[in-house]
Amino acid sequence: MSVEKFIRKPLSEWMKQELPEHDIVISSRIRLARNLRNLPFPLLAVDSQAEEVIQTFESLLKREPLPGLGKLELFRMDQLSALEKKVLVEKHLISPQLAEESRKGAIIISENEDVSIMLNEEDHIRIQCLYPGFQIKEAWQKANLIDDWLEKELDYAFDERYGYLTSCPTNVGTGIRASVMVHLPALVMTKQINRILVAMNQVGLTVRGIYGEGSEALGNLFQISNQITLGQSEEEIIDHLNNVVRQVIDHERSAREMLVGSMRLQLEDKIHRSFGILSHARTIESKEATARLSDVLLGVDLGMIKNIPPAELNELWVMLQPAFLQTYFSENLSPEMRDERRATLIREHLNKYKNR
Repeated sequence: MSVEKFIRKPLSEWMKQELPEHDIVISSRIRLARNLRNLPFPLLAVDSQAEEVIQTFESLLKREPLPGLGKLELFRMDQLSALEKKVLVEKHLISPQLAEESRKGAIIISENEDVSIMLNEEDHIRIQCLYPGFQIKEAWQKANLIDDWLEKELDYAFDERYGYLTSCPTNVGTGIRASVMVHLPALVMTKQINRILVAMNQVGLTVRGIYGEGSEALGNLFQISNQITLGQSEEEIIDHLNNVVRQVIDHERSAREMLVGSMRLQLEDKIHRSFGILSHARTIESKEATARLSDVLLGVDLGMIKNIPPAELNELWVMLQPAFLQTYFSENLSPEMRDERRATLIREHLNKYKNR
């Protein structure tokens, strides 16, 4: 059993579909935090107790699988290299925290990578379901199905008054984090983004970078998620996020229309300059590459750049990241060599479409 098949391909199968609002909403995610009764939280657990969690799941996976999930594979984090763990972070299959503090951790991944279950991260169990486009309710249905399946087999830490008990008080209650990854270049260009972010905070939502808490919003990608987990049902939390994100989508569409209507030439120039740089650069840092890729994706969505499938750009978004680059080229690359190889890889991908 090898993790190789999960780290060699940049795009998970679930990301290859173009579904609702895919030009703005890149993906939808549900994450459920759960703990086992009578075991200390991972931060306080000794190795034997963390091992008990992993062995419980190893035993569970040997039984009848959950219908519709396909094959589930478990990988112990201490058996993965630092590079392999970084690639799994770049593909959003594990959190940076699990990669960094993985002495006692493990990850369970489904065949098409739309489900991953982290073990012994901040909580004993973190169920994650990922869907393409704006499908937060569909992601919740699958996560809830997995949660019900596990709850029949496991004794969760649950309190009648407070709900599911978690390591961090901000997750107590439902233990749910519902989030969407959105591409908002027009709101950034028109300088409306800060007003939008403040408004979302005021209605109980939080906005983070592409790898969650503490990460930077690179390439005009933002992760919008709920803050409240206690005092509301999962459905109420998801409905609230759903309604607010629909408003954000409308604002981004309006900003795009305004840019096209009032400064089309300048917008086209910005988009095609970025395409030209990506198509010809001999060296490029990841931060600039991500920003330029955001411009090109906007150009594709607006019809200003033809014949490039959005999935190709989503694939590049993963491929240009440092760990995946080293995996792709099977080399331990210095920062300077990564910048050179990144430029080469982007040129090769984009030049396939230049004359179409």
